[in-house]
Amino acid sequence: MYRIPIFFALTVLVLTSVYPAGAQTKAKPRPETGSVCTDCVPNEVIFQLGVPADLAAVAAQYGLNPAPLGQVGTPPTYRMAVDTAKTSQTAEQIVASMAGDVRIAKPEVNRILSTVERQGLPWTLGRSWAIGRSWAIGSSSKAYAKQWFEETIRLRQAHEITKGSGVTVAVLDTGIDLNHDAFAGRLVPGFDFVDNDSDPSEVGTYYTNPVYGHGTHVAGIVALTAPEAKIMPIRILDEDGVGDLWRVTAAIIWAAQNGADIVNVSFGYPENPELLKDLIDACDDGVTIDGKIFNELGENRLMVASAAGNGGNAERIYPAGNRIDPQIGVGSSNRYDKLSVFSTMSMEGSGSDRFIRLVAPGEGIVSAIPGNRYATWSGTSMAAPVAAGVAALIKSIAPTLGPHQIVDRLEDTGIAWECFHTARGYEIDTSRLDAFCAVTNNLACGANPSACQK
Repeated sequence: MYRIPIFFALTVLVLTSVYPAGAQTKAKPRPETGSVCTDCVPNEVIFQLGVPADLAAVAAQYGLNPAPLGQVGTPPTYRMAVDTAKTSQTAEQIVASMAGDVRIAKPEVNRILSTVERQGLPWTLGRSWAIGRSWAIGSSSKAYAKQWFEETIRLRQAHEITKGSGVTVAVLDTGIDLNHDAFAGRLVPGFDFVDNDSDPSEVGTYYTNPVYGHGTHVAGIVALTAPEAKIMPIRILDEDGVGDLWRVTAAIIWAAQNGADIVNVSFGYPENPELLKDLIDACDDGVTIDGKIFNELGENRLMVASAAGNGGNAERIYPAGNRIDPQIGVGSSNRYDKLSVFSTMSMEGSGSDRFIRLVAPGEGIVSAIPGNRYATWSGTSMAAPVAAGVAALIKSIAPTLGPHQIVDRLEDTGIAWECFHTARGYEIDTSRLDAFCAVTNNLACGANPSACQK
């Protein structure tokens, strides 16, 4: 069984005392009574305060418990509990009323985030295990070791140059099977922000919990793509694939403080969490574009690979929907080197920024699942860790590159897809990942003009 060293456990105790709200209990969030917000943690609000001395007055005015559940950044962002004995307003109503308060910036509810492959989501095509394969369990370690996408992105040629040694990739997900053969000798200590302990193992049951195995599968793709990189497993999503904004915030900070270089994010939501946007923005240099400082990140810098979403349209799923310097949103390509039908893809020339700048193989990907088994899954959740793994290869061979530079290199060295997508009816402008060009920094890797054709 996987064990955490004593010195590491002590580090966890210190961090949880600084960020007491960073880890949640196993109780699942439930919608607030009378609220239209079906995906919020009940009775919690998050906001930034310009003058910390105003906190007591703000808490009293809006019916909040005076003691914060947590805070982060400068100016501070607070997580506060609604005092239901003092107000009948829901968290969403309080956030709405805060909008005109000059003391307060970026008020929001503690948003619930989900894996982009979670079934039953109204904003996705519901890509899951059951994509005409009905839980495609039964693949083998041999199928895992040799897959269609390796040739497409020229992964083996890249591995002749580097396999990712000296780099750590944090996988923020449902946890992983720590004892799986695919991770032997590959893990560094992680943390479970759901159960608040140092064992980030997956929790769940096959068929009962549709996303059970998601984190193990994602981590297995990183392990295959960057076989000498270390993997930091961080459990932020429960057995139903559900997490929340504050938990994710604490996990990213924890990853930075404990030596991660790359973070994989295969979850999202169709509304834009301001705190998560700010934190990822600061992963490049500790400061956001509007001057908010996250000293909690320390000196380590993080590049973030985020799954684009599975809506099959141009609708943004966040955080991938934000074009931020240290982050790259990753869509899915298929074995025919075309855009996956389910993959979210930004619309070029629509007046909005091109937020999905990279696609990577995400269909029919064989990877690890709990119980030392292997299975096939499809989704942008599978594409993001391919990109995260290649980012680790880049970081290994060019360790002085910062997150923004790694993001640019992934995009600039890819196969150009600039064409009118006939099935979608709009122009797309993105790059399909090429591992060999990425590690050799070849800026003339080529183009695929047929990528948009049926």
